[in-house]
Amino acid sequence: MMMTKTRLALLALATALCSLAAEAQVHVQDAWVRATVAQQKATGAFMKLTATPSDLRLVSASSTAVPMVEVHEMAMEDNVMKMRQIQALELPAGKTVELKPGGYHLMLMGLTQALPAGSKLPLSLVFEDKTGKRKTVEINAEVRAIHAAAGKSTEAAEAAGHKH
Repeated sequence: MMMTKTRLALLALATALCSLAAEAQVHVQDAWVRATVAQQKATGAFMKLTATPSDLRLVSASSTAVPMVEVHEMAMEDNVMKMRQIQALELPAGKTVELKPGGYHLMLMGLTQALPAGSKLPLSLVFEDKTGKRKTVEINAEVRAIHAAAGKSTEAAEAAGHKH
């Protein structure tokens, strides 16, 4: 009888560990924010997001340093580039979705002070799985010079001769 209880306990533990391993995860890469100048009230945040092993949705974002953060997209409509808030950004499992200038991005609004290049900006990203379960991922995005190219740190842009 003791052996049966032990086996049941081990089976329960194995099941719990498997369910934790199967829990949807998101990998955030190359998170950065475009630096601002004095009096500028908005800027964008950009990154690469990959959901594994199942689909997720980015449903919201926030920051302790910025009053309002929204998920946005830029798209061509009738030959006019338009920017709008979206309710969620779909992240198909295993596919990297890039938030970049001119496409999907986080819009940081209501800035009360400049965001200088080289600083870090805390962001909380909220993801939702197909069952409605939400998970928050905390990141620190590098603030890059206004002229910095996507995918390059401020130092890398300067090393490439992009000084202004």
